[in-house]
Amino acid sequence: MRIGIPKETFPGERRVALVPALVPQLAKAKLEVSVEAGAGSAAGFPDRDYADKGATVVASRETVFASSDVILQVRSLGANPPGFEADLALMRGGQALIGMFDPLSAPVPIGRAAERGVTAFALELVPRITRAQSMDVLSSMATVAGYKAVLLAAEHLPRMFPMLMTAAGTLAPARVFIVGAGVAGLQAISTARRLGAKVEAYDVRPAVKEQVQSLGARFVELPIETAGAEDKGGYAVAQDETFYRRQRELMAKVVGASDVVVTTAAVPGKKAPVLVTDAMVATMAPGSVIVDIAAERGGNCELTRADEAVVSHGVTILGPTNLATTVPYHASQMFAKNIVTFLLHLVKDGALQVNLEDEITRETLVARGGEPTNPRVREALGLGAPAAGL
Repeated sequence: MRIGIPKETFPGERRVALVPALVPQLAKAKLEVSVEAGAGSAAGFPDRDYADKGATVVASRETVFASSDVILQVRSLGANPPGFEADLALMRGGQALIGMFDPLSAPVPIGRAAERGVTAFALELVPRITRAQSMDVLSSMATVAGYKAVLLAAEHLPRMFPMLMTAAGTLAPARVFIVGAGVAGLQAISTARRLGAKVEAYDVRPAVKEQVQSLGARFVELPIETAGAEDKGGYAVAQDETFYRRQRELMAKVVGASDVVVTTAAVPGKKAPVLVTDAMVATMAPGSVIVDIAAERGGNCELTRADEAVVSHGVTILGPTNLATTVPYHASQMFAKNIVTFLLHLVKDGALQVNLEDEITRETLVARGGEPTNPRVREALGLGAPAAGL
């Protein structure tokens, strides 16, 4: 069975789905690897490194798709709106596709791939269970995003993060407030602490309090009912507007006292909740910085503009939508480990086997046998229950 690695075509995307170091692992599983020339160059992995590890480097994208049984991509289908049509034309029936598809927000391309007979697995849907942790691309990429968000804030803030005692006087530490203590938020806390900032954090899920405190940050507790704020997978659940209005009222004082606010709150498949309003931004000191990691989903700050730097009330609001690609070497390394672990989970005796009794396989399978298969994707497409056996 041949595995194909095409070059990413989403604008600005520098990651690659497979790094050279993992090619021998696939070869050991009786899998051959074809890599489009230049696929890893932007991430720091030249063609010769793939060739040295046993992969075949091919000149054209068309050859990769035509000769491969399984295609591995970082951003595919709905996660690559400008490029999925061109790739779709290269796909064929019986071919398997594994990558990030943005399946809940952009399900239509999955339906299109299903029509071509493609079997597709969306890595965003990997269940949050212990044995799937090594396949969890969302957590891996959120780790990179949380780290880089704090560095962005530090670069734009007109003061330093640590407390310094110098001959010119003592410099007070920056005050950083992290909204959302998921993987990205916890990494942001850790990075801000390493830079010497005084860090506070809030999450609608009170269960994360110990994790926040273990990293040396203060957990901000708001007197607000949070029952039902978390699903069985550990993700935040969307709340009604009354809840968010009360949350904003209680958070306002902390936001106003902060030099940096990093917002990370997102609900899978939903628009990000607005947690920081224009009025709250106006209470922050001039020169303060907000980094809104949820910008791709509309943003947690009312003033956020995707991939723009907005200055309002003297505060800089940054809305990066693809922070992981700004650290492409290690982001690719992490992503590749996740996707290879997932692929090998599906492979038995050198062939791809779809075992629907396995939770990981069942939850990530979004297209098979000419139809979208995942219930949530089908619901988003306005379809009923899938046929038996899909």
